[in-house]
Amino acid sequence: MNTTPPRLDIPGQNNQTMIKELITAFTITLTACSLQATEYHVSPGGLDSNKGSKSEPFQTISAAAHIAQPGDIITVHEGTYRERVNPPRGGTSDDKRIVYQAVPGEKVVIKGSEIIKQWEKIQEGVWKVTLPNSFFGDFNPYNDIIQGEWHDDKGYPRNTGTVYVNGAWMDEAETVEQVVAPIGKLPLWKAEVDENNTTICAQFKGIDPNKELVEINVRQSVFYPDEPGRNYITVRGFTMRHAATPWSGAMSEQIGLIGTHWSKGWIIENNTISHSMNTGITLGRYDLGRYGMKMPEATAPGFVDSIELALEHGWSKEEIGSHVVSNNHISHCEKNGIHGSLGGIFSTIEGNTICDIAMRGWIGGADVAGLKLLGAHDALIKGNHIYRCGGYGGMWLDWMAQGTRVTGNLFHDNSRFNLFMEVNHGPFVIDNNIFLPSRVHDLKDCSQGGAYVHNLIVGSIGFTGGAKRKTPFHEAHSTKIAGCTDLSGGDDRFYNNMFLGEDVLKTYDEARQPITAVGNLVIEAATIIKKPDGVYLEITTRNRSDRKAGEHPMVTTELLGKTKVSGLPYDNPDGSHLRIDRDYFGNKREQNHVACGPFASVKEGKQLIKIWPKKGL
Repeated sequence: MNTTPPRLDIPGQNNQTMIKELITAFTITLTACSLQATEYHVSPGGLDSNKGSKSEPFQTISAAAHIAQPGDIITVHEGTYRERVNPPRGGTSDDKRIVYQAVPGEKVVIKGSEIIKQWEKIQEGVWKVTLPNSFFGDFNPYNDIIQGEWHDDKGYPRNTGTVYVNGAWMDEAETVEQVVAPIGKLPLWKAEVDENNTTICAQFKGIDPNKELVEINVRQSVFYPDEPGRNYITVRGFTMRHAATPWSGAMSEQIGLIGTHWSKGWIIENNTISHSMNTGITLGRYDLGRYGMKMPEATAPGFVDSIELALEHGWSKEEIGSHVVSNNHISHCEKNGIHGSLGGIFSTIEGNTICDIAMRGWIGGADVAGLKLLGAHDALIKGNHIYRCGGYGGMWLDWMAQGTRVTGNLFHDNSRFNLFMEVNHGPFVIDNNIFLPSRVHDLKDCSQGGAYVHNLIVGSIGFTGGAKRKTPFHEAHSTKIAGCTDLSGGDDRFYNNMFLGEDVLKTYDEARQPITAVGNLVIEAATIIKKPDGVYLEITTRNRSDRKAGEHPMVTTELLGKTKVSGLPYDNPDGSHLRIDRDYFGNKREQNHVACGPFASVKEGKQLIKIWPKKGL
């Protein structure tokens, strides 16, 4: 057999040169094809045996996820998808991410629940259904007790399963007898699980559940990778509901309705997230057991040990965090709207509405709040609307909020605290926020080295002077631990804030380290007014004829100085100098006429300002 390649006789052209040019052109063509992103389509009317094209879409998001590669886009069309999306891989960079997106303008719903229609009436207003345990696969939420470090079951261990009637969830009874002989006004349910079956007994007052939309939790999460390190994923435009999420503890793997696991570079934006038994979005850590390690004891020293283990498993800017969570509406989660332990470093949380969190009182213990981060570390938390949050209240930044900036947020109607800063050593900056009264304190300060600038604080500040807990501080803009120390308290800066009350800062009289208070102003009144088109602030400021030039300085890195403990300046996460020359709305402040409070300009006397949605003055 002759294996000699045919000659290419082209006049005026060397044959070998031509062959090389043809090979090069062919290689370039292949490379261009490989770099081109593929868009896969998903529709309820599709088939998972299809190609995933627009004309032949997949039926499930999971089918598209199975084949999507870095740079690809998964576009999901209108409909309800009952599945848990477990992305088997992520992207390789910010430019080559895997994007999951709903078609703009179409309602795409992903649910962790299933519809149940086999209800049997056992007496007036009480029904039951019996399902084989195989219906739930390898996870049965009706045999899954909520538990974890620092969890308090309030004397009643609940399951992660629940029952929904026309979108609203029901309360779990302690016993089946309470369902059969109902007490109270809230409808109840209770499940019993034996070796073969799960029987759910529920109250349906005045309705036939077989004619209504009745759903039950069957999946632990809606969008969550089962392995860490699945980076650079975008999830955009979905409605995600109904997850039997576990307690997202501070020291164990954190599984949310949607969660990033232990990864980098996710974008979670423009979604509606609701009805998670515990947490809506988790920016969480890995499972120590996955690496054959025993979780340290759930104590402050144990948490320090877990941080050191995290450093051994990639806890750095290069490998973890840098997520963007923006413009989501997060509600009806019984532990947190957003929670992250270590995994939220260097992240941006912006423009979200977080409301109706922990309002039913099902979940108790530490970490319960609208937004709870441990190890926020160079995070930017900006322009969020946080209200009606139970537990510890609106936002809780616990341990290592070093370099974190909380700016331009609106807080109101939260239990206990609007903002709780716990055992942080600074520097961190809290600026241009509107804190309208919570039940206990607007601000709970159990930290040191904070800068509170241009805020409106209508309620009180609760200061805790010291804590015998050695907690870490870090090298500048790094997760590397520079040292551990107890909390002394103080070393705070208060510049250009508005307070309702003369003695708001008197709580710091016993601080071991002195605070700086310059340019703060006492106002006459501040009231929240809710209208159909948004939230308004009615504010009354005092008439002042004694204002002096420079009384309210422009707040910068140079002005704030350095913290006592870490010895670091108040700068931006990239190390550039901080200059707070924008207000709550993003309006520019005048260099020579800096106004007090969160607004660049405020009239004297009474005025009404629309503060949400933001549109500017």
